Amino acid sequence: MDLQCTAVFRKVPEGYIAFIEEFPGANTQGATVEEARTNLREAVALVIEANREMAREDVGGRAVIREPITVTA
Repeated sequence: MDLQCTAVFRKVPEGYIAFIEEFPGANTQGATVEEARTNLREAVALVIEANREMAREDVGGRAVIREPITVTA
């Protein structure tokens, strides 16, 4: 599934900081924009993974319905 998000890069003395507007907590840094971009993709994957795990823990053993959903913004 491809979901297009907005990456924001800001130049700082150490390089670049970056975050995704649509994913609070998905932020990182890098010496170059390219490094920050690569790190940002990993940060998004980690945020999604962590959110899924927290949701599974919250649901516990209760019966739920899980299904894929496509979001168009």
